Amino acid sequence: MTAPPPHHARSAAPPPGCPAHAHTGAPAGTPAGPHADPYAAPYADDADDADSGPVRFYGPAAEADPMGLYEELRTRHGPVAPVLLDGDVPAWLVLGYRENLEVMRAPNRFSRDSRIWRDWREGRVSEDSPLLPMVSWRPDCISADGEEHQRLRTPVTESLERFDRRGVRRHTHRVANQLIDAFCADGGAELLVQYAQHVPMLVLTHLLGLPESEGPRLVAASSDLMTGTEQAGRANEYILGTLRDLVARKRADPGPDLASWLAAHPAGFTDEEVRHHLRLVLVAANATTINLIANTLQVVLTDRRFRASLAGVRMTVADAVEQVLWNEPPLTACPGGWAVDDTELGGQHIRAGDMVLLGLAAGNVDSSVRPDPAAPVRGNRSHLAFSSGPHMCPGQDIGRAITDAAVDCLLVRLPDVRLAVGESQLTWHSSIWARHLAALPVVYAPRRPEPDPALAPPTRIAPPPEAADEAAAEGTDEDTAGEDTAEGTPLRPAGGPVPVAAGPGEPSWWQLTTRWFFGR
Repeated sequence: MTAPPPHHARSAAPPPGCPAHAHTGAPAGTPAGPHADPYAAPYADDADDADSGPVRFYGPAAEADPMGLYEELRTRHGPVAPVLLDGDVPAWLVLGYRENLEVMRAPNRFSRDSRIWRDWREGRVSEDSPLLPMVSWRPDCISADGEEHQRLRTPVTESLERFDRRGVRRHTHRVANQLIDAFCADGGAELLVQYAQHVPMLVLTHLLGLPESEGPRLVAASSDLMTGTEQAGRANEYILGTLRDLVARKRADPGPDLASWLAAHPAGFTDEEVRHHLRLVLVAANATTINLIANTLQVVLTDRRFRASLAGVRMTVADAVEQVLWNEPPLTACPGGWAVDDTELGGQHIRAGDMVLLGLAAGNVDSSVRPDPAAPVRGNRSHLAFSSGPHMCPGQDIGRAITDAAVDCLLVRLPDVRLAVGESQLTWHSSIWARHLAALPVVYAPRRPEPDPALAPPTRIAPPPEAADEAAAEGTDEDTAGEDTAEGTPLRPAGGPVPVAAGPGEPSWWQLTTRWFFGR
């Protein structure tokens, strides 16, 4: 199973959202899918018969109100519902909280190896399907189970743990300040395009060891990949090509970065394994952190309870992030595996080789565990946003640190920031995998930019490990909120060298981003 060619014509299918295919997305009498149970049951004009069939989980009709669709499916089918993905590919969407955990924690029943996907093996998935860049088998830990999964995951986890969380926060503040300097004098900005979409990728370029200049195009490619557009295949190839070059450079000239650490790990990764794990970190971390930053900013700007609590120091930005992870997780759904054998899940008969999707957003609002969605969830991290079980996200603390620092920095620099439009005027884009804001326009009192930290004298030597340990013991991560970071470059592995900052005359990443975005 490989990534789809970029220019092939997609398989014929009725137009999404067509009135002739309302409710189920297929005309009366059309088979719901290729399988005898439950997909072979034909749609009928009778409403009861139609309600028993799968619903299209893609297209304008499904994407207009995904949370409403989840509840409709939950009412009709219970905690597990049959759905149709792009190209009318059948799958099971897990809506129940406990059922999601059951799939996440049972790799012996639901394998992450998509090569057992029956619809693919039997030719019912087109070669150019936009699903393939997200679900195809790859030589990474997300596609493996058991001992192989442990062999592949351990180097990733150990390498990510080498980054100092305080350093990640400090670098995020530095990046955030540079981006804010680009628009703070304007009195208004569109925070999604000018801020949230760029903070994570800049931090990730440092983490992975990529040049800062790669950031803008990787932002665009990652977006195309996650939205499942016809450009997904080409975006996937661009990302893999960029990472192929990176691995070759780091084999020859290693540094204090994720690419070098994975390449040198005792597990003995091949170049292909290093490249695909870098892709996994880059794509997943960038997309989810963009959404998490944007959604947290949206809540802080629109929910009076959050704004009042933050102003009264009764709720931290970190508390706001956790609330968002419950209510608006960065990924609303993701591949959960393929049934190893015929099995039962949530009262449904799942056949061997069936695709199962984790409904992360749907599970988070399951009334069996959260009867009152409006109730505060402060301190409760039992949401499904980062999955659970052996495939739980290993970089979730880094994602939280980037988000906390980005939101905090914006509020410190622009304390009077507010929406430029009414809350009801905000619009959203949805796909099978995620729901995210289309734009987040704001206004504030114009302010003068602060000096660009990139033009400060470079820091060439890291403090000795003893000094670093003493500094870490003097305060928590929150102590660095809003601090000036010009004196050092973060993302420092404990006891390791500090990367040299950009010197005078070299454009910073935000300047390169601005030039690329506006064609200058």
